[in-house]
Amino acid sequence: MTTQDIQLEVRGAIAIVRLTRPSKRNAISDALVLAIRDTFERLPGSVRAAVLDGEGEHFCAGLDLSELQERDAGAGLLHSRMWHKALDCVQYGPVPVIAALHGAVVGGGLELASACHVRVADESTFYALPEGSRGIFVGGGGSVRIPRLIGAARMTDMMLTGRVYNAQDGERAGFAQYLVPQGTAFDKALELAERVAQNAPLTNYALMHALPRIAEQPADQGFFTEALMAAIAQSAPEAKERVRAFLEKRADKVKRAE
Repeated sequence: MTTQDIQLEVRGAIAIVRLTRPSKRNAISDALVLAIRDTFERLPGSVRAAVLDGEGEHFCAGLDLSELQERDAGAGLLHSRMWHKALDCVQYGPVPVIAALHGAVVGGGLELASACHVRVADESTFYALPEGSRGIFVGGGGSVRIPRLIGAARMTDMMLTGRVYNAQDGERAGFAQYLVPQGTAFDKALELAERVAQNAPLTNYALMHALPRIAEQPADQGFFTEALMAAIAQSAPEAKERVRAFLEKRADKVKRAE
């Protein structure tokens, strides 16, 4: 799927989804929200992992304020729920998504990044939530997803004071799992996606769909859900073959990180 707002490229088992509004710093319009939803709902069955990138100097500068309309409470509610559905298609879609972050990751752009499973930031990246100074509130799932990355206190500070995190401080705070030199976020994200695509699909599915829910459950329910998911995953033929390969010394052992 390719529109004026988004581009989909498939390289083997990897889908590359790129926001293509560089003149707007990839700000999210209603059309782009719907394109994100449709793209992740309709990924080809051959895809095993995806990279989400932004064309130009910025990943995504947030909501396109030129489209901001006066809405009554009901219309505002439905608009927010449209965003929720679209970003759920990223977080709870068919494959893990690795975000390649650079430049602005602001407002709705940070909400979008937080819906991805792994985030790679380069040294040009900066994070902000300017909604507080603009008299609005996050509406794309940020109040749920972002505190899970950095904690509610940090998010509150950002929205109250307008604090901006640079790439280094953002990585320490938990916005991204990887920090790489400027201009290399996409390459690192693609490398990770290729590695992720080699995992057993059912294990990847469990990590995307079961693990976040287990983390929110009371311990006894989490343990039970974990047991169910573990039983399902290990019963898959591919899982059995991978265990056999390890026992027969046909698979690499885990080594110390260099």
